[in-house]
Amino acid sequence: MKQLFASVLTSALVLSASSAFAAEPPAALLKAAQAEGTVNSVGMPDDWANWKATWSDLNTKYGLKHSDTDMSSAQEIAKFLAEKDNASADIGDVGAAFGPVAVSKGVTQPYKPTTWDQVPDWAKDKDGMWALAYTGTIAFIIDKSQVKDEPHSWADLLNSKYKVTIGDVSTAAQAANGVLAATYAMGGDEKDLKPGLEYFGKLAKAGRLSLTNPVIASLEKGEVQVGVVWDFNGLSYRDKIDKTRFDVVIPSDGSITSGYTTIINKFGKHPNAAKLAREYIFSDAGQINLAQGYARPIRADHITLPEDAKAKLLPSSEYKNAHPIADPAAWDKSAKTLPRLWQENVMINMQQ
Repeated sequence: MKQLFASVLTSALVLSASSAFAAEPPAALLKAAQAEGTVNSVGMPDDWANWKATWSDLNTKYGLKHSDTDMSSAQEIAKFLAEKDNASADIGDVGAAFGPVAVSKGVTQPYKPTTWDQVPDWAKDKDGMWALAYTGTIAFIIDKSQVKDEPHSWADLLNSKYKVTIGDVSTAAQAANGVLAATYAMGGDEKDLKPGLEYFGKLAKAGRLSLTNPVIASLEKGEVQVGVVWDFNGLSYRDKIDKTRFDVVIPSDGSITSGYTTIINKFGKHPNAAKLAREYIFSDAGQINLAQGYARPIRADHITLPEDAKAKLLPSSEYKNAHPIADPAAWDKSAKTLPRLWQENVMINMQQ
């Protein structure tokens, strides 16, 4: 299946208020959710972004029963639409690009959690139909056993001797977003992918591009020197294989940040339980749960993470030149042409 306060005093007051309203959900919502007693999700399995802890908390704290069916973002929206007369799902988690799609299909209902003002404008729908709870940013995962002079930017990487593993750009969103991140760093944007394509074309011509999927198996075998991955994937892979062997860095000359949003089913049978789930996901406790699953919480700059959760994430300073996709509509259009452009500009240069 699947990132600021005026004075110290103002900051203290805001954070204090945040802690207060993040601690317990609104009483009326809690009462209505507990009357429903159940929340059924799609695309929110236990082992993704540590959803297991959130479902467990909702059960132990508020008595909500839960079940999940894992599926892709597109499948979730299709399910909401197909089952509108007898809905089996109440809430789902979809990629950022699918939030507006769900709204356009008419399958969502709004809810703004009490921490709404701490969610950046770029990461939420103004009406509360969707909001990113956590982000992913394109990063490098570097095998230090093979790479002695670590690249910290796309420019460093181009000027090095190491092989770059990106995966299949025609089918993998991670790989496609990797191309866009390099495009940003090289001066292009969603409407102009030429700088990124030229970048990877140079790597291909030099025999330094690998289309192997940079996953645990290939990393463990030493088949990847520098992989282009989502930060949460890279950090998870690092810790699961050997924390001392790999470094994960955000390219300093440019990267892109995307993420995942909950969508509450307009036709769901347990709408208040779904809203309570979103409220909890955006609370301090819910955001910390996500961080424990290597997902960077959208409210990361407004909460104090426990040391064990903080250790699973990169410091905020790494993200100073990472940007959300500026024009999602343009990227959606360009992404459809990327497989052909990749073939014409990059694959043609691959050494036999």
